Amino acid sequence: MYDKIFTPKAITLPNGKVVLQRRSRMPLIILILAVCTALSVRFTGFSLHTLVTRMDEFFTIIGQMIPPNWAYLPRIWGPLLDTIKMSLLGSMIGALLALPAAVAAASNIIQSKLVVVVSKTLLSLLRTLPTLVTALIATYVFGLGPMAGTIAIMLFTISYVGKLLYEQIENVDIGAFEAMESVGMTRIQAFRFAIFPQILPGYISTSLYCFEGNVRYAAILGFVGAGGIGLVINEGLGWRDYPAVGMIILVLIVTVYLIERVSEHFRKKLI
Repeated sequence: MYDKIFTPKAITLPNGKVVLQRRSRMPLIILILAVCTALSVRFTGFSLHTLVTRMDEFFTIIGQMIPPNWAYLPRIWGPLLDTIKMSLLGSMIGALLALPAAVAAASNIIQSKLVVVVSKTLLSLLRTLPTLVTALIATYVFGLGPMAGTIAIMLFTISYVGKLLYEQIENVDIGAFEAMESVGMTRIQAFRFAIFPQILPGYISTSLYCFEGNVRYAAILGFVGAGGIGLVINEGLGWRDYPAVGMIILVLIVTVYLIERVSEHFRKKLI
């Protein structure tokens, strides 16, 4: 079977020349995906019949949220502001700390391979931790409340912005940087005047985009006690107060939409 799939196929051209065309690996890829899908269905206990027969329950809950309970609106503003504040603060601090972290991970700026490898490894480890898990750990260290959520968002921002930023640094034109070093500038000075102006638009755009996502992530951090609007969502779901949950979700959707539109406006100005 292997030979049939991967053995080159001989094709004779009109001029009589014979060329070898490598057979496609697509059949093998499809077979592997089919086997992995079958194993996943078996291990997870997935049932298409259950999905189809129980899908209407989802819309039943959505129906109970409509119309939302407008009387619940005054209770939402405080937790909503906490969510926005910890998202903004965590994003700002994380974006600022991501800059030196990205420089330390850039192989074309830092000469020490050990520093580069350690920096990239730390950024990778931070990215592997879900924000919800980081927030849960932070609640044990810093206590319950927005402080833990801010720390979780900050760590995620460092890993996300730092990863994209060091890739931008490694792909910039290094000629001006080397020229400034050759005339006596330090590496920090050369980076400031030669590299930083090239990456600044992308750096700000990435930070703004990360802030958009952080507002959404912060909305669920209350489920682990990290403060914000997630606390009132968890409370509403616990009491089966679906009209109140509907009001919370409506306010959250409008807030996230407005933040995304403002962020997108500024990001377009940077292009």
